[in-house]
Amino acid sequence: MTSSSADAGPLAGVRVLELAAIGPAPFAGALLADLGADVVRVDRLPQAGARPEAARFDFYNRNKRSIAVDLKRPEGVELLLGLVRDADVLTEGFRPGVLERLGLAPARLLAANPRLVIGRMTGWGQDGPLSREAGHDINYLAVTGALHAIGEPDRPPLPPLNLVADLGGGALYLAVGVLAAVLQARQSGQGQVVDAAMVDGVTHLMSAFQAFRQQGVWEDRRGCNLVDGGAPFYGCYETADGRWVAVGAIEPAFYAALLGVLAIDPDTLPPQTDRSRWPAMRERFATVFRTRTRDEWVAAAQGADACLAPVLSIDEAPSHPQLGPRGAYVELDGLRHPAPAPRLSRTPGTLRRGAPAAGEHSRQILRDWGIADVPAAALIEGGVVFDAG
Repeated sequence: MTSSSADAGPLAGVRVLELAAIGPAPFAGALLADLGADVVRVDRLPQAGARPEAARFDFYNRNKRSIAVDLKRPEGVELLLGLVRDADVLTEGFRPGVLERLGLAPARLLAANPRLVIGRMTGWGQDGPLSREAGHDINYLAVTGALHAIGEPDRPPLPPLNLVADLGGGALYLAVGVLAAVLQARQSGQGQVVDAAMVDGVTHLMSAFQAFRQQGVWEDRRGCNLVDGGAPFYGCYETADGRWVAVGAIEPAFYAALLGVLAIDPDTLPPQTDRSRWPAMRERFATVFRTRTRDEWVAAAQGADACLAPVLSIDEAPSHPQLGPRGAYVELDGLRHPAPAPRLSRTPGTLRRGAPAAGEHSRQILRDWGIADVPAAALIEGGVVFDAG
């Protein structure tokens, strides 16, 4: 069971049941687990040919324990309802209606535990004409205006990995909503449903750009605005060695520092905010940046407040001189993990265990969550629960 000591994290004692899913729901669970919550992943029974050793690479499941339950059998549903009675949170990432078809509608879950917080993660939301349609990160970005704004002018919109909708507008909003509802449940004694939709989260993340557009300071075209790569002082440039640097010298003082690093006389340039001259300014900057290697530019900008950084690959990032000393990565079982974030001074998050195989902790979880040995053994022997331990 989760310890209540300070070094177990700020969420020590919070019990979370996570119905197995992919993407944002398990990433939100990992955030809670990193911060000390006892997150029990309710996996499906493993299929023939499954490779348990591959589970360790699923970093979204780190710090969790796994129980494998057949929720298509009534005994599996009853077992889950028994676990719900001792849970603070249940999260799921199914399409709307799936939880209900399993016999686990929110009303039934709340009847089993009135204080339960039910976090429901979807792309489109629990209602609306598209609520039951399939989709992925790129689709949710598309309808919020975010995708249209990302990329080069006169080129197709460029998906920013799956960081913005899946993880930013999805997982982070699910985690915040669940934690807010847990606090409220502890005050009121009443749980509730958290409807976390990626389209809602991304729409909220687009707040500033909605405001800029209505203010008339944001053009509805890619690559011609302040922070979309249109400004010559906010973008990426190729260097002499075929690598890249990123500059973000928006404020006048930082812009002046960047010109100093580039050895460009400001009197030979138009005003910084003259958008009509930005394309020519960009070409001038690009020509200068091609005269040195990436690392030479980084060295030249060191300490200048020029807002210049190297564009590092995934493999290069862990050795960056800022990330290394801060311990941005930690090693566990021979794998390099991103460290828990954010950092708390008194009760920090920790990396306690790697991602489990399905059912790796089934017997242990049944015991820790109050299921006696005899019925637990019967569930395992009857195939309702799979125990890989």
